[in-house]
Parts: sequence; structure tokens; C-alpha cells
Amino acid sequence: MKSIFSPRAGCRVLIALCLIVMLAATGTSTQPPGKGKGMGKDENFAADRDVFHSLLTNRKDIKRTVVETKTGVETVTESAVPEVAKKIQEHATAMHSRVKEGKGIHYRDPLFAEIFKHSDKITMKVEKTEKGVKVTETSDDPYVAKLIQAHAEVVSKFVENGFEEVHKDHPLPEKVKAKNP
Repeated sequence: MKSIFSPRAGCRVLIALCLIVMLAATGTSTQPPGKGKGMGKDENFAADRDVFHSLLTNRKDIKRTVVETKTGVETVTESAVPEVAKKIQEHATAMHSRVKEGKGIHYRDPLFAEIFKHSDKITMKVEKTEKGVKVTETSDDPYVAKLIQAHAEVVSKFVENGFEEVHKDHPLPEKVKAKNP
């Protein structure tokens, strides 16, 4: 029986398979790495993801309130369970660092990609409470303020719906026209 592959074609297939395995082994991703200091390998990604997953798993123990302001939001996220409260604090601190450093996450969701695109226009203050955190996020840019508000709404949906919500894409708010001085 005659083979349909020539030795040369077989070699090409072998090289292609080797390249695929090498790319998979190095963890090459198609997601953008962020901007600024966020370029390259993200050494905190796995730890941040694990804390987030822990919070989703324990979401029934989390209470969250959101108050929209003209320039953003004030949120309080807490738990009566001390281990969960500590994870809330850890997560908020990590996300604050990501915003300051422009190290985005969850780029497959349009809302997250857009908010990290504008992270340099966000002012974020994280205050630890006895049972979690109070976070104030603001922006002088009206569109970014709307992004902050939309993000806060989605985080509340994460607490309400868990992993199911994380897999959804969340829409962007309408652009706001800047007022002339």
C-alpha cells in the first residue's frame, strides 16, 4: 500500500506539532498582557485568580452594597466569616495594585478590557473594614466614571450569580460627550 504522505510532508507535520506543544508549554496567551508595567509575564495572575475563585465559591457569605456617585462609586463588600473577609481584603488590595500598575485581567470581557484601557484615569481608595473593605473609585472623565459604575454592577452580579456570571460578556456604557468649559 502506498502512503499518502511523503517524507517531507511528514517532517512538516512533526515540526508543526512540536511548535504547538512548545507554545502550549510556555503558556503563550492570546490575551493582551496589559499596558505599561503590565507587559510580559504576570507573576501575580494565578494567585489573584485563586483568591477570586475562592470568593465566588463562598459568595453566599458575602454582602455587598454599591452607591453610585457623580464621578464613580462607593462600595462596601463584607463577610461575617473571617476567612472570607480576609479574602475580600486580599482581592481588593490586589485589584487596586492592578489598576495603579495598569495590569489588566479578564480581557475577553469587553467591559474589563475597556476599564483597564482607561486605568490611568481611575482614582481608587481601598479601606479595610472589620469584615472586608470599603472601596471608593472615581474619575474626572465622565465616560470612565460610567465604566466604573458598570464594573461595580458586574462585580455585584458576580456575588449574586457566581461562576455563571463570570463567563458572560458585559456591555460597555454609552460614551459620554465632554462638556465644554
